Amino acid sequence: MTETTTLADPLFKWQSAMMEEGFANLRRMSRLPYLWQKAQNVRKGATPSEVVYEEDRLKLLHYPGQTAPRYKTPLVFVFALVNRPYILDLKPGRSVVSHFVNAGFDTYLIDWGAPTPADRHLTLDDYVNGYMSNVIDFVRERTGAPQANVLGYCMGGTMSTMFTALHQERVKNLMLLAAGIDFSPREGLINMWSDPRYFDVDQFIDAFGNAPAQFLQASFLLLKPVQNLIEKPINFLEKMDDDKFVDDYFTMETWLNDNIAVPGEVFRQFVKGLYQKNLLVQNRMPVGKHTVDLRKITCPILNIMAQNDDLVPCASSAAFNDLVSSKDRKSIIVPAGHIGLAVGTKAQKESWPEATRWLAERS
Repeated sequence: MTETTTLADPLFKWQSAMMEEGFANLRRMSRLPYLWQKAQNVRKGATPSEVVYEEDRLKLLHYPGQTAPRYKTPLVFVFALVNRPYILDLKPGRSVVSHFVNAGFDTYLIDWGAPTPADRHLTLDDYVNGYMSNVIDFVRERTGAPQANVLGYCMGGTMSTMFTALHQERVKNLMLLAAGIDFSPREGLINMWSDPRYFDVDQFIDAFGNAPAQFLQASFLLLKPVQNLIEKPINFLEKMDDDKFVDDYFTMETWLNDNIAVPGEVFRQFVKGLYQKNLLVQNRMPVGKHTVDLRKITCPILNIMAQNDDLVPCASSAAFNDLVSSKDRKSIIVPAGHIGLAVGTKAQKESWPEATRWLAERS
């Protein structure tokens, strides 16, 4: 009798656990119609905005705020050409834009739009000395301010650096967020994948025209394949009855999968000039008829980096402060990843309030 009881106990516990998990899965599956509806109705952007300027595919969003701006110098957000810019205004409680609007800054954000096959020939010169230059001039004229504050994120940070070096007289303060500057460190997989021994960017762009959104998305997923393709779905299955988790998950996944192509010539110039030749830190990066010299940047600098960034490692951003002529330079390293730098809880509670204070002191 004693032996039978000993053997039966683990079996009974296992059967009970299996039945409990089975019923839990049934409860989760019963939510699928609700979850499908929720996934189709994710709001893109949290802070009220208005389109105040358009050029080709580009739209400039202005965030009026509930009160008049406290600072005369406007702030322009410059996002990457990959993905959509609403990651900077993802949802209430996870919006970088709202921190600056609520702090009293006259805030603008560039939405580059999605390029068409006809845009394959657009170059860095078109974006930096064309679109960005026109936006900054429009904002300066609209507000009556002689200069603008610029905040660039990821690829947008690299482009903002180029713009500031070429047009320092129009930029009052420069803030970088996970911006690639020095591409010599081999810490990131992107740096390894773009090695000219393995990747012929000329053949790639000549074949596709623009860098396809599907190619870019697959590359991002493969930076952390186990986490993105295995752990994330399992985690969702286990927590799909948690409404707050589901809301955050769908909001984030909507943005992550809202990919757009990158104009072919810009992609070619980025890969060859930065990833393969590392010309920016050598002050030899050509942008149209101009050459970017980082030593011409003299305005105050705030360089914000993510400690666990798998896309733009800290080593790729940290060198920037020593390459410019600015006397006022500051770095912030946030214990987050590339996206968590913008929407993570710690960044929202600590880093962005600190960044708004930094800019307020210089505005």
